[in-house]
Amino acid sequence: MAETTYDIAIVGGGINGAGIARDAAGRGLKVLLVEKNDFASATSSASSKLIHGGLRYLEQYEFRLVREALAEREVLLSIAPHITWPLRFVLPHNKLLRPAWMLRIGLFLYDNLAPRSRLQRSHGIDLRKDPAGRPLREELVRGFDYADGWVEDSRLVVLNAMSAAEKGATILPRTACVSARKAASGEGWDLTLQGRDGATSGARAKVLVNAAGPWVADVLTGVMGRNGESRLRLVKGSHIVVPAIHDGPEAYILQNPDGRVVFAIPYQGRFTLIGTTDIPYEGDPGKVAIAPDEVTYLCEAVNRYFRRPTTPDDVVWSYSGVRPLYDDSAANPSAVTRDYVFDIVGGEDGEPVLLSIFGGKITTYRRLAEHAMEKLQPHLPSGQAGWTGREPLPGGDMEDADFDRFLDGLRRRHPGLPGDLLHRYARAYGTRAELVIDGATTPADLGRDFGAGLYEAELRYLAVHEWAMTGEDVLWRRSKLGLHLPKERHGEVEAWFAGRTTAVTPPRTRPAARG
Repeated sequence: MAETTYDIAIVGGGINGAGIARDAAGRGLKVLLVEKNDFASATSSASSKLIHGGLRYLEQYEFRLVREALAEREVLLSIAPHITWPLRFVLPHNKLLRPAWMLRIGLFLYDNLAPRSRLQRSHGIDLRKDPAGRPLREELVRGFDYADGWVEDSRLVVLNAMSAAEKGATILPRTACVSARKAASGEGWDLTLQGRDGATSGARAKVLVNAAGPWVADVLTGVMGRNGESRLRLVKGSHIVVPAIHDGPEAYILQNPDGRVVFAIPYQGRFTLIGTTDIPYEGDPGKVAIAPDEVTYLCEAVNRYFRRPTTPDDVVWSYSGVRPLYDDSAANPSAVTRDYVFDIVGGEDGEPVLLSIFGGKITTYRRLAEHAMEKLQPHLPSGQAGWTGREPLPGGDMEDADFDRFLDGLRRRHPGLPGDLLHRYARAYGTRAELVIDGATTPADLGRDFGAGLYEAELRYLAVHEWAMTGEDVLWRRSKLGLHLPKERHGEVEAWFAGRTTAVTPPRTRPAARG
């Protein structure tokens, strides 16, 4: 790598780093992306799994952010129809909190701030008659519904990295950038990289992007040796997963006395995902974990609305993430802007160019990447214009972005495989499910059965095409099969990976689209 001068090197394999790598590679630039762990191993896999405008941000007058996010919902539903889909939200009206007229005005703005073609408009509903009201407490008699979208967040990151690799980017997970200094030649950056085995290597880049998320300040000081006031504000958000508290397909957005909202979302077929919290955080982002008072807070939030009580003993899984927000001096962590902020230095007097990223939402990652490329354009070779809103992500090249039609075709082509397995493959891999199946006609052809629908064929696919190297990569990031596979069998998946002696770089080829 030291013999190659990259146009742009990106530190951080979360959604922002992967999105920028994809955008830049598609413009014909030489791109290097390094991530010290697995992709989406921190904040980008700890979201509420939503592509949404952020209804509550309207109260903070974040109209530009909400408008951009609302528009991006439609784009993501189009370019990734396998890992995104519309989701109906029900907002019960609590008379003790926001008045109905305020909610109505907020939803009117939500409906009209950006064009829509795939998602329905909001409506008032009678919870005594609508099926969505059945699991709710009897004193809740009216409410509203509206539409937002679901996204498999960690898969979104991996698919962006795959797309970047297929367009020529060098993608290096489990590789830390341990030093970045002004190049001896006087132009750009000399980087020192360290692999998981401790071996070091060098690389050179004209432009450096610091997309390290919660570690963005650490990269500035520890990797680059820069001093200065940090504008980073870390806010912890935690979620819990419990057995399903209602049987319907709709999600709920619940108002709380502290002014925040909590989501209750159908999850993985038989669970409910409840989140999130907003708590200042000052520890190591790599060791973040939910606290008992957060579990209590989330249980109390849903108990204000649902008939079926939820207790901390019901929690089957929890996860926490650290949001790397730009410090706008807001006193309340929930009021800190979720908009992204760029800090760009260099470009004059021979100083190399560095772009650091603060904040951002998973919904707007693609626009963030486009804006980053616009900022960096004067310092890079001329390339193509923005393109990422038109070309599907890997596996998303379905005819008319019609998932149901694609799934029907997949089931017709593979009648010997279980329907629920094919549905999961279609949702996870889209058109690339054919690479997982690889000619199998019966479950036995998929190899060793680890349980919960996980076969050896899928592990091989993930190892070869998606950089998976451990059981955790598969069970908690490439999928959520860790919730379904008995814990005593998790070690078997880990052992399978331990038995592999070589890692394989994902190929830069793709299967033909299947309608």
